[in-house]
Amino acid sequence: MKTALDLVAAAKARVSEIPVSEAEAAIREADVLLDVREGDEFANGHLPGAIHASRGMLEFKLSSTPALTARDLKVVLYCKTSGRAALAAAAMQDMGYLNVKSIAGGFDAWVAAGKPVVKPEMPSFG
Repeated sequence: MKTALDLVAAAKARVSEIPVSEAEAAIREADVLLDVREGDEFANGHLPGAIHASRGMLEFKLSSTPALTARDLKVVLYCKTSGRAALAAAAMQDMGYLNVKSIAGGFDAWVAAGKPVVKPEMPSFG
């Protein structure tokens, strides 16, 4: 019986994972940057320009959003540490997407490298 870690390892063996040091260039070249974490994770901070599409709803969002249906889109994905992004990239490959990359180490590696993060603004009641 396979575990979640087995599935992630199999996905990572067949998807393109890029190091954080190459992520900014890949994002600039990409058509879309997808954050596949949960909504609360996204709301607490995300990469600039990221679109939220939680891993659990990814295939449905891709299929129902006209701007995301072209199989030649250049896509960069990330999650917290890279497991969900690898699974998401593998699912996108299975759907026929041709140019999908995930960020090795995910959001945590991005933050550890001192890269910019967008955080929601709290309203001022002063």
